[in-house]
Amino acid sequence: MKRAALYMRVSTVDQHPETQLHDLRQMAVQRGFEIVREYTDKISSTKARRPGLDQMMADARRGRFDVVLVWACDRIARSTRHFLETLDEFNRLGVEFVSFREQIDTAGPLGRAIVVIIGAIAELERSLIVERVRAGMRRARLEGTHIGRRPLDLDREAILRDRRRGMSLGQIASNHRASRATIHRILHAETASSQAVSKGC
Repeated sequence: MKRAALYMRVSTVDQHPETQLHDLRQMAVQRGFEIVREYTDKISSTKARRPGLDQMMADARRGRFDVVLVWACDRIARSTRHFLETLDEFNRLGVEFVSFREQIDTAGPLGRAIVVIIGAIAELERSLIVERVRAGMRRARLEGTHIGRRPLDLDREAILRDRRRGMSLGQIASNHRASRATIHRILHAETASSQAVSKGC
């Protein structure tokens, strides 16, 4: 028996998920699924944070169910892109997706074809994003723009003086707005340089 998760979303607090819940529970019974968890969000589809959906995706990654039932595709996704990404992740996790209203079932032949198409579109989208980022970085380098974190401009002599005065690594790091690791690296490099000079003499 397949373990099923039900996901419901209503747009405002004035609406209730009972209608969706009734249809999904009935579908689960008809298909012989065991309902192991029900997730509900009462929030607009445009909101990025949806606790119910986030918890369901986390449980899917832990393998806690085999199939997800939703009342309609627009209940689960914020946008077409988000819908494609969600179905692509379900496919990679081996979780089937069933929509009550659209009659989409990724376990069937047509559903599997849809998953293949969606996976290809999602992969294309990821490739395009990577290529756009790389093109932007190449253009920035050609224009002389620094890419990545700028190096810290630290006064090494002042750091060494502070250390000779008996200041701790934490105090020096705070004074120069640098990490303890950076201060330690500077002091270690200076010690190693001094020892090399001494040996050379």
